[in-house]
Formats: sequence, structure tokens, C-alpha cells
Amino acid sequence: MANTQRVWEVPEPRAILAVEMNDGTIIYLRRHGNPKGPRMVLSHGNGLASDLYYPFWSLLVDDFDLILYDLRNHGWNPVGSQMDHHLPSFVDDQHRILETIDREFGAKPKIGIFHSISALTTLLSDTRGSEFAACILFDPPVCKANEIPEEFDEATRRCAQMTLNRTDQFDSIEECVDILRYLPPFSRVVSGVHELYAKTTLRQSANDGTYALRCPREYEAQIISYAKIFIVFVDLDSLQCPMKVLGADPVLPYSFLPSFNLSHISTLDYDFLPNATHFLQLEQPHECVAVVREFLEHHNLLDP
Repeated sequence: MANTQRVWEVPEPRAILAVEMNDGTIIYLRRHGNPKGPRMVLSHGNGLASDLYYPFWSLLVDDFDLILYDLRNHGWNPVGSQMDHHLPSFVDDQHRILETIDREFGAKPKIGIFHSISALTTLLSDTRGSEFAACILFDPPVCKANEIPEEFDEATRRCAQMTLNRTDQFDSIEECVDILRYLPPFSRVVSGVHELYAKTTLRQSANDGTYALRCPREYEAQIISYAKIFIVFVDLDSLQCPMKVLGADPVLPYSFLPSFNLSHISTLDYDFLPNATHFLQLEQPHECVAVVREFLEHHNLLDP
């Protein structure tokens, strides 16, 4: 029997909202799911896009009011200045986005669902998560400031250089997909994610029909290079909402930066997902959703 490849088609949003940031940058919010359900705000990892996580959040659309956004210079958003592409801007953007969600869609408790850099963005906020009823953070690149090992420095340099060396122009979606099939970081993703990755992280040129990265590789590498500087400002002992951290399996080779065991942080509900890498939501979406629901049920947040 032939191996049938799954095709993921991200549905049209219920609503699309262009939000102007404090510096004039435009970020597009999209609303999916059940408007009567508990509200979730979702964003993504460095160089990626929220629509890429559809295998994960498609399992939530029946029960939750989902608000998705891409980080500036990612996904649906236009590409702006590289000078303003940094974590403090991401933090300011998140504040603006959360205020807009309450104003435009009605105020109600919000559950944050963030991966990697967007999770770090949430932890860097001076509000310490107080805008949320709870947050679930997937493999955030954080650890105690005095516990950053030399391995992290080396991994950061290597990851940034690999990002700068990656191909950023493609003649077709299929060309990108063919490359992804041979890359170890994408070896564990569920069927159809290679195609979904290409469709959600590439933008077609109006001039010659070729495809380029929606988030330029120089922008992505810049975030990686300065990650350590901002990680030391995260205060994991002063969080203002219940937080669940689900990390990658620490015994597996890492695809982005090392995952740190945060079980010793008393303010965090920490666990890791066996046999999952940094892309855990794309590898084990059902297991990730089960963790989300269990955490929210424990905190009585499954009712609107």
C-alpha cells in the first residue's frame, strides 16, 4: 500500500485584524476556533509561523477561542527594519497585542500558548505573565542566570552560523520540501509538516515567482546570537500566573539550543515530553494537547 502523505490546509480565520505596533510595524491577528470557549493566545518559535503549528492547534478549535499572531517580520507580517528585530520589540509587541485582543474581541481571561522565542518573550515581560490566567510554554530557551553552561554558548554560535548559511531562495515549494526531508531536525515531525513548513515560512515573489523566507535568515540569526543576553533577565521565581513548561527530551540530540531541566524551579510546573525534540508540537501534537488540557483542568480553566 502506498504511503499517503497528509495534507494540512489551514482554514480561513473567523477574523483578521491588522494591529499597528508602537513603532508603526504591522502585526496581523487571526481568530480561529470557538468564540464561546476559553480564550487562547498562541505564537511560535524563531523563524517559524503560527500557521505551521496547525497540526497542534487544530485539535483545540472545537473548544477554544484561538487568537494567533506571528512575531514581527514573520509569517503573515511584512518585513521591516532589522534594527528593530530583537526581543525587547517582541515584548513590547506582545503588550500591544494583548491590549488589542481585549479591546477588539472583548475582555476575558487569556491562556498563553507559546513556543521557544515567543515563550521567552512572555518570560521577559515586566508583567511576569500577569495578563494571563495561565501559560503553557513549550521548550523555552531559559535557565537560571548563573547556570548557563559553556555548551549553550557554543550551541548559540553554531546555530546562528548554520542559520546564516541556510538556503533562503527556492524555485518552488517542492524544492524546499525535498531539502527538509533530509534535515535531522525535521525527521520526527508528523506527516505533511514538511509541506506545511514550506507554505507557511516562504513567500512567493511577485517578480519572478521564486520563493524566499518570510523571516530573513539574518533576522533569525540575530535573535539566536543575542539569546544569552536576554535569558539572564528572566526571573523564574517571580511569575504572576500558573505556568506549565513542557520541554524536549533532554537525552535526545537538540535541534535548536539545549533544553534545561527546570524541575528545581518551585514556581514552574515542569515536565518533558519523551522522544520529542524542540519541535515537539509538530512531532507529538496529540500528546502536547493532552498536557495542555490536563494543566488547564487542574487550574479550573476549561470553562469560559
